[in-house]
Amino acid sequence: MQFRDKSRAYTQDISFSKTVPHDDSFERDVCNTCGLINYVNPKLIAGVVATWCDDGTDKILMCKRAIEPRKGFWTLPAGFMEQGETVAEGAAREAHEEANADVETGALIGIYNVARIAQVQMFYRGKLRSPNVSPGPESEAVALVAWEDIPWDELAFPAVYYALQHYYETRDKDSFAPFSEPENWADTPGFEALRARYEAADKQD
Repeated sequence: MQFRDKSRAYTQDISFSKTVPHDDSFERDVCNTCGLINYVNPKLIAGVVATWCDDGTDKILMCKRAIEPRKGFWTLPAGFMEQGETVAEGAAREAHEEANADVETGALIGIYNVARIAQVQMFYRGKLRSPNVSPGPESEAVALVAWEDIPWDELAFPAVYYALQHYYETRDKDSFAPFSEPENWADTPGFEALRARYEAADKQD
């Protein structure tokens, strides 16, 4: 592993080697020159199932991705947390960045561990303060979608499928225990290609 910050000058090459540091139990990337340990820990994803009530029908805010991975597929507003914010605040911020949406977050729907890509994804209920939404830089399109019109065959990620399903299961409940990930992500309906990738990766392992 090598990297170089182009904003500064270096007197020697920068390189890292994988080793288990003293008093650690995991293999890490350690700088060969200064001993800096590059810790790579799981990332926290904040997302929201945000709704707007239109003539008595709740419609869900969805975004069509303009970036990889899964460009052109539909997702819920979600993204990496930033420092100095709560998870719920991060979910509302992502809705604003991806759909120019003003969202009030509510109850936590689920905490989904995606160990293969070192992520923990947390999705909240949300209420739109206005139906005025539009694509942000990371979205090709945004839409307020009725449950029966959700593009199930075009969802970007399995966690989006489960967050939607768990939202629907609890839509009439004031309180409930947050849900968790399925036993096997590859069993997610509509993600047959994911199963093939997982099986191929397991064979390589």
